[in-house]
Amino acid sequence: MTVTAGAPPIVAGGLGAAFWRMWTASVVSRFGDALRGPALSLVAAGLTRDPETIALVVIAGQVPGLLFGLLGGALADRWDRRLSMAGTDGLRCAMVVGLAIAVATGNVNVGLLMVFAFAMSTVGTLFDSSSFAILPELVPADRLAKANGRMQVGSTISGGLLGGPVAGGLFVVAAALPFAVDAVTFALAALLALTLPRMSAAQAAAAPRASLWGAAVAGVRWMWREPSLRLLAILSAAANLVIGALLAVIVLLILDVFGVPEAAYGLFTLVGAAGGIAGGVFASRIGARYGILPALRRVLVVQAVALTALAAASGQVVVGGAALGVFIAGSAIWNVLVNTYQQQAVPAELRGRTGAASRVVGLASAPIGAALGGLIAGQFGVASVAVFGAGVFVVLAAVSWRALTGGPAVS
Repeated sequence: MTVTAGAPPIVAGGLGAAFWRMWTASVVSRFGDALRGPALSLVAAGLTRDPETIALVVIAGQVPGLLFGLLGGALADRWDRRLSMAGTDGLRCAMVVGLAIAVATGNVNVGLLMVFAFAMSTVGTLFDSSSFAILPELVPADRLAKANGRMQVGSTISGGLLGGPVAGGLFVVAAALPFAVDAVTFALAALLALTLPRMSAAQAAAAPRASLWGAAVAGVRWMWREPSLRLLAILSAAANLVIGALLAVIVLLILDVFGVPEAAYGLFTLVGAAGGIAGGVFASRIGARYGILPALRRVLVVQAVALTALAAASGQVVVGGAALGVFIAGSAIWNVLVNTYQQQAVPAELRGRTGAASRVVGLASAPIGAALGGLIAGQFGVASVAVFGAGVFVVLAAVSWRALTGGPAVS
């Protein structure tokens, strides 16, 4: 199977006021997420030191994406996406306020944390699908890759660089403070979402009329019947399998394989954030130069080389850091270009559902990869996880090199 691309090339240009309002809402909300995640874990650790119980809180926040992701995509195609984004952020604001009050008054337990994490993630499925689907309506088609890249950069800075350190500082001041700030970010994001363009009459007429589940299944079928989208979903799932395996042992990889001192661990992780930022900045330029599909196959080759270097970087901090940064940059470029391709290749009335289907596939493979990474590390050593990852990416690069071809980029 060969997948080709033949749409107008990506070009540079302004993104418009509507995009920057959405960008601001996304970045502010992502900052709040980065505050809430560590704070939730710290609250859980203050209630119990049982690792299995604490893990249940994390799992409760991961399950809804698999259970309700497709339904969130169906609702995103049925409702006004602007109102869906504002409504979900408003609801999440109220939920975070409630948790902040519970934490401040000492009326919190592990069960409440699990319910909270589950509910927040469930509501988030609608927001994620709506924001993915509305972006092509805010920017010219030839600037969509640039817009996705800017979204990636903003998310990485606010979540990867700023959120974690600030969360710890706020928690020291008061355990409820990170949640209170998170509530403010949701309120601001909801107000900004209301300023985005309304659903047009044509969009309303094209909204799915089938049952909610029937509409969700129709989106999955549409994606699966399109060779390019099907192949990209399979490649993304395989890549997420490797990423899940690496994340499961990343702390041991950095400390024991690279030889990074514990005191420098936090500083070393900034390499990953730098890679994510670089990938977001250069993704649109790479897509413009090679075309999106040919660029994606090149990304897989680079990532295969990076993982090979990662596996061979025992005791070599510089080599290990550079390889990790390059791999994460490749993942950022992959996400930007795949999102761009999907947003342009899918009709507007199906965009929420097909995007949700792709995310569900990725969510399903990541925990499997995490379990596999733990098993491989336990049997063959931590560095073997990187060897496994390199082997998978070599196969993905070989498959994609023959399958992903084409001319001008899909923007």
